[in-house]
Amino acid sequence: MANNKTFTMIKPDAVENGHIGAILEKINGAGFRIEAMVMTQLSRKDAEQFYAVHRERPFFGELVDYMTSGPIVAAILEKDNAVEDFRKLIGATNPEEAAEGTIRKLYAKSIAANAIHGSDSDDNAGIEGNFFFSTRQRF
Repeated sequence: MANNKTFTMIKPDAVENGHIGAILEKINGAGFRIEAMVMTQLSRKDAEQFYAVHRERPFFGELVDYMTSGPIVAAILEKDNAVEDFRKLIGATNPEEAAEGTIRKLYAKSIAANAIHGSDSDDNAGIEGNFFFSTRQRF
């Protein structure tokens, strides 16, 4: 049974390029309710922990460098069938392959700087959301 919550993170490239408002508008327009949201900057330790699943991959160091290069906006979103619907809204990892009108088609610069993260499963949505909203101080 699909969960009604997912996790997202607006990545440093989209924050730097001033796309937070437009991305949040697309999220709201697609029927998602923002349950929690925080703007923060990942430390190297936090980025390494969050992306630990990729530790053995050749791009891990570059990914950590990128994700610590500037602020991000993390959020927990709520909607029926949240994970699947949000994955459709953000589009393919490669913005050149993303469907027209998706967040990545509109705001991503490249596969590496792809504007936004969306959880790929209900289990990961819980893990990722808890990473940001159970262990971090909110301001």
